[in-house]
Amino acid sequence: MAPGLFKCVECNEDANELHRDYSNGILKITICKSCKKPVDKYIEYDPVIVLIDATLCKIQAFRHILFNTEINIHWKLCVFCLLCEAYLRWSLLQGSQPSNDPADIIRYTKEWEFYCMFAVAALELSVFCAGVLFVLWTTQRCCGSSLKLAPLLKALLLSGYGKVLLIPAVIWEHDFSPLCFSLIRLFVLTSNSQAIRVILNCSRRLSLLAVCSGLLLETWAARALKTLQVCSQDYLSML
Repeated sequence: MAPGLFKCVECNEDANELHRDYSNGILKITICKSCKKPVDKYIEYDPVIVLIDATLCKIQAFRHILFNTEINIHWKLCVFCLLCEAYLRWSLLQGSQPSNDPADIIRYTKEWEFYCMFAVAALELSVFCAGVLFVLWTTQRCCGSSLKLAPLLKALLLSGYGKVLLIPAVIWEHDFSPLCFSLIRLFVLTSNSQAIRVILNCSRRLSLLAVCSGLLLETWAARALKTLQVCSQDYLSML
């Protein structure tokens, strides 16, 4: 990464380097000039520890991931999370239509409804991100500052990794599955809010406002799609 693009995970100050490489393979972690702490303590940690701290929504772990690492898997992670969400919706749809015919098992593998659920999930995610970005862009313009959309969008996609938990929640189905789905959704929204705080270095109130606005817009879009689907089915039944 270019000099000056690193961030101190403790105070968010700019840094030119994370460590200095001396001869004979000796490395020394750079100390932040502002807070007098290591610029990025996570460069010595195992990735599992970083993942645990990110799961706990620690802002230091988010700064390490978003600023001090070159992670470019956000689009792949987004597609995988959409597949997880589409599988959840598809499984719930199939569960609401029980059948005793063994041939249905083969038929379900060729169901186009899964791809429809993927398209719906992608559309709802797009609406959510658009709502969040619009609120933040409007707020930043009112404050007289600019907003870089690319890093913010990347942070939103990376912070949606919690949707991967939908798969084990579906596989180990039990009476508390709806509660698990709600908790996973809450965790993803919390991660989104923390990612916005890290990228913009803004208050928790602004990040929560943006996330809630995106969630409301996504809910409205989901209800509109459901209404459209019901109307189209009623129309086809009348033909």
